[in-house]
Amino acid sequence: MSVPASIGSLLQSEVIEDALYKDEGLCVLGIFGKSSMQPGPPKESLLNTLADKHLFPLFGGPEHYDMIPEGGSLIQAYYSQENRVLYLMLTSVCDNRQLLRACESLSAGVAHADAQDFWKGTDRQHCLQLLYLFSLCHVLLLVHPNCTFDVTYDRLFRALDALRQKILPLVRAAIKDCPVSKEWKLNCRPCPPRLLFVFHMNGTLKVSGGNGDSSAGAINPDKPKKHSPRRRLQHALEDQIYRIFRKSRVLTNQSSNCLFTVPANQAFVYVIPGPDEDPMGALIGHLRSNCALREQDANAPPANALSGPRRYQQVRRSAAAKQPYFSVDSPGSMSSTGGGGGQLVDCSLREFLWQHIELVLTKKGFDDSVGRNPQPAHFELPNYGKWALVAHRLHQVMISNTEEETSELALKVQGQLKVLEAFLDADAKFSENRCQKALPLAHSAYQSNLPHNYTTAVHKNQLAAALRVYSQHARGVAFQRYAVQLHEDCYAFWSNGHQLCEERSLSDQHCVHKFHLLPQPGEKPEMDHNPPILNHNSRGRSTSSCNCGRKQAPREDPFDIQAANYDFYQMLEEKCCGKLERIQFPVFQPSTPDPAPAACNEAAPQPPSESSSGPGGGDGERLKDPSSSSSSSASTAAAAAAAAAGAGTTMAHSHTPGDSTSLSLALSLGQSTDSLGAYGDGVVGSEAQQVPHKRPSLVDRQPSTVEYLPGMLHSGCLKGLLPKFSSWSLVKLGPAKAYNPHAGLEQPGFLPGSSFLLPWDLVIRSSRSSEEEALGGLAAGEPLDGSGSSSSWPAPNKALLAGKRGSAGGGLGDRRSRRRDDVARVFVGFEYEDSRGRRFLSSGPDKIVKVLGPGGPKEPATRVLNTDMPLYIPSPAQGRGLKPHYAQLTRLFVVVPDVPLDITLNPQVQPGPPPCPIFYPEQSEIILPPDGLWVLRFPYSYVTERGPCYPPKENQPLNNHKVLRGILRATTTSPPAQ
Repeated sequence: MSVPASIGSLLQSEVIEDALYKDEGLCVLGIFGKSSMQPGPPKESLLNTLADKHLFPLFGGPEHYDMIPEGGSLIQAYYSQENRVLYLMLTSVCDNRQLLRACESLSAGVAHADAQDFWKGTDRQHCLQLLYLFSLCHVLLLVHPNCTFDVTYDRLFRALDALRQKILPLVRAAIKDCPVSKEWKLNCRPCPPRLLFVFHMNGTLKVSGGNGDSSAGAINPDKPKKHSPRRRLQHALEDQIYRIFRKSRVLTNQSSNCLFTVPANQAFVYVIPGPDEDPMGALIGHLRSNCALREQDANAPPANALSGPRRYQQVRRSAAAKQPYFSVDSPGSMSSTGGGGGQLVDCSLREFLWQHIELVLTKKGFDDSVGRNPQPAHFELPNYGKWALVAHRLHQVMISNTEEETSELALKVQGQLKVLEAFLDADAKFSENRCQKALPLAHSAYQSNLPHNYTTAVHKNQLAAALRVYSQHARGVAFQRYAVQLHEDCYAFWSNGHQLCEERSLSDQHCVHKFHLLPQPGEKPEMDHNPPILNHNSRGRSTSSCNCGRKQAPREDPFDIQAANYDFYQMLEEKCCGKLERIQFPVFQPSTPDPAPAACNEAAPQPPSESSSGPGGGDGERLKDPSSSSSSSASTAAAAAAAAAGAGTTMAHSHTPGDSTSLSLALSLGQSTDSLGAYGDGVVGSEAQQVPHKRPSLVDRQPSTVEYLPGMLHSGCLKGLLPKFSSWSLVKLGPAKAYNPHAGLEQPGFLPGSSFLLPWDLVIRSSRSSEEEALGGLAAGEPLDGSGSSSSWPAPNKALLAGKRGSAGGGLGDRRSRRRDDVARVFVGFEYEDSRGRRFLSSGPDKIVKVLGPGGPKEPATRVLNTDMPLYIPSPAQGRGLKPHYAQLTRLFVVVPDVPLDITLNPQVQPGPPPCPIFYPEQSEIILPPDGLWVLRFPYSYVTERGPCYPPKENQPLNNHKVLRGILRATTTSPPAQ
C-alpha cells in the first residue's frame, strides 16, 4: 500500500503481498486520541514518523478529510509489508478539524435537543469503532495534545469494557467460522492489547540548556539528577495512570479479563518534546548522536551481511542493547555510559514503540498479569489473510451492516448500546437528576393556594407559576422532556376531581360544581356517579317579577335561554297572569317529529322597519306635508298600506285580543303585503283598489316547519326561521282606567315615588263637515305628537280673544275654519329592575321618576320616546360592596285610551356594542288595541347562535347597550262607517 485507505476499502480489496512476507505474521497497531486545538500537525503526522514515509500532509489536506463523513468517524489503514506492521488510524470528532466540521453543520438553526442527539450519535459511533480497534489490535497508541492525563478516558474505558462483555456472545457467533484459534474465538481478540500513551509537550515544562536541569543544579549543584525532566514527567504520568486504572478496576491482576493491559516492567508513556528554540543546536545534537552510533558500531558485523528490514532490525537491536540511553555531562560534551554525574538522553518515539512491537513480531506476547499466581494471557500472531477475514466479519457486525448474513447480529449489537448511556452521556444524566429534583418544587408551586375545584384560567395561571419555578432549577437537555411531564402531571391532578365546571351562566358566572354531566330528560341528579350528574348552578340568586309585574319570586342564575326567558315566567303565570289577555307571538310549529336547529352563519337582513324609518323613527313617524294628505279616509288608509308594503312590513290593526291573535304567521312576521289585516274592510272607497299588490312566493309567505332558530330572533338571523318559544311577552293588565295617574302602579318592589307612568298627550281632531274638510283639515291617519302641536287643547277664553284680536284677514271665515280639537292622553313607563327586585320607572336616559306629592309626574313621555333608552343603568339602591349593581330594562307599560288612535309597538334592542345584532320580537310591529293597560316584558337575557350577550362589566360604558328610539308610534284612525 502506497497511501492510507479506509478500513472498509482495505477489507474489500485484495492486497497483493510479497511472497517473502505472505506467511509471516503481522502486528496490528491502532492509533486514536485527540488533536490539539492550536495550529500544528495533527496526530496523523505520527504515522509519518513511525512508517518513515510522507503518508499524511502535516496540516491535513482537503482530499484527506473529504473521505471522512461529516461529524463522523473513520478508520484509515496503512500496511507496511517490509516491517510487518498494519497501522490503523482512527479519526473522529475528537480531532480539531472534524470537530469544526461538526459544529459548522449544527450552526444552521438546529434545536438544542437535536444537537444533543447528534453528539450522542457521534459518541456511540466513536465507541463502536474504538471497540473495533480493541478487538483487532495488538498494540494501541493513545495520543493526547498535552502532557496532562484526561480522566474522562477512565469512564470511556469502563463503558467499552461493559459493552464488550454485553456483545461478546454476538461477536463469537460472527467469527465462529473463521480460521483462527479457539482462544481467539472464545475471547474475540488475538490477545489482550497493550495500551501505550503519547503526550505532546505543550510548554508547561521549560528546560533551559538542552536536556540539563539548570534550575535544579543551581539549587543543589552537588546532587545532579540522573534522568531528564521529560523522563521524570513520563515516570510520573505512568504512576498516575496506573493508579487511576487500578482504582477504577479497569486494570486487574488477570490481564485476560481486562479491556487492555499496560506493561509492568516497560515504559508505556512517551512525551514528545516541543519545538526546539535553537534549531542549529538541535541539528548538531543529532549529528553527534549519529557519530556516536557509528563509533560504537565499528566492531559490529558488516552491514552488507543483512539486507532489507532484517538489517534495519539488527542494527536497531544492537544499538538498543548496547546503549538505550546516552550519558552526557553537558550539552556539548560526551561521557561514558553511566558516568558519575551524567544524565541519560531520551530515546525517540520510534525506539519507544518498537520495543513493544518486537514482542509481537517475535511471538513472545505480553505477560502483563500481576499478582501471586499470574495466569498467562493468550496470544496469536495471524497472517494478513486470517486477520482480514476476522476484521471483515467484525466490521459488518459493529460498523457497516451491509450484508444480510450478519444483519441480525448487527441489530442486536446496536440494541446493546444503551449500556453506554450511563457512562458517556454524563451531561444528560446530570440534566435528568437536576430536572427530577426540580419537579417536586414545581408541583408544590402549582398546588399552592389552590381551591378544591378551579377553572381552566386558574389551572393555566398555576401552571405558568410552576413552569417558572421549574425553569429556575432545571437545566440541560432533559429540560423539555420533564417540562412536558410537568404539564401532564398538573393536568392529571386538575382533572382528577379538581376540575370545575367550565359552563358560564348568561350573567357570565361559572358553575360552582366540579366537572359533571347534565341529566337527560327524565333523569334524576346523581352525585355518586363518576362524573356526577347535576344541573348547572352558579349560586347566584336574584329576584324578578312575572310578565305583568304583579308578583315577584326568587330565581336561580340561568344557564340557557329557555330557563332565562321562558321557564321562569311560565312558572309564575300559573300563580298570577295566566288568565290575562295577551298577544301571542308566533313560534316554530314543527311538521316532523325530529326537527333540527338551523345554522345561522350568513349575513342576515336588516331588522324590520329599519330600512323605512330608521332605528329612531322620530321624524319619520310624522307626515312631511300634512296639507298634501287627502280628505278621504279611504285614500289615507290606502297610502298607509302602500307605505307599509314598501317597508316590507304590515301592521296588525287588531283592536281586540281575539282579533290580534288570529293573524296568520306570515302576516305576523311582516312577510305578506297583500292584506291590511283584520280591519281592512273598514277602508271605504274605490281608491283602496288602487293599492299595488305583490304576491309573495311560498318561501316568503310561510316560515320553516323543519328547522327552528336555536337562539332568539335578531337582525343576524336567516329569514323564514322561528324559535321554539318566544322570549318576549305582551299582556293586558286591564282597561285603561285600571291605571290611576294619581296613585301610580300598585305593584310590589317599586321604590317610593317611582311607579308613575309618564303622560303622552296626543291631539285628535274631530271629524267635520265636507266644507270644513275642504278648508284644509287633517285627515285620519295623521301622526300625532302633543309636544310641538299648535292645535293643542287651548286654555280657557284664549281662543276667543285670539279671534277678536286677529288680523285683517280674520273674521267670519276664520271663525268658520276654527275647529274643536280633542287631546288623548297616553301613559308610558319604562321600568327597570335590579337583581334584588328593586323596581323604578325612568323619565329619561339618566333620570328616575320621583313623585313626592299628588298629581303625578310633570315630565312628558316625549323625551323617553324620542331618544335611545339605556338597557342598563346604575341601580339607585347600591349595596355596601364595591361592585356596582345595575338595573335592567325589563318592562314597558302603555296605557291606551278608548279613542280613535292606533299605538304601534315596535321594540328593538341592541344589547352590546357593534357588531352586536338588534333583537326584536317575532312580530315586528304590533298595534295595541284601545282601552287597555298593556305590559311588554323584555327578555331577561339576549342570546345569539354564537353565545350570550353578557351584561356590562365594571368600568364598561353603558351607552352601548340600548333600546332604540321609535318603540311607540301613534296615528289617528277613521271611525267605522255608520
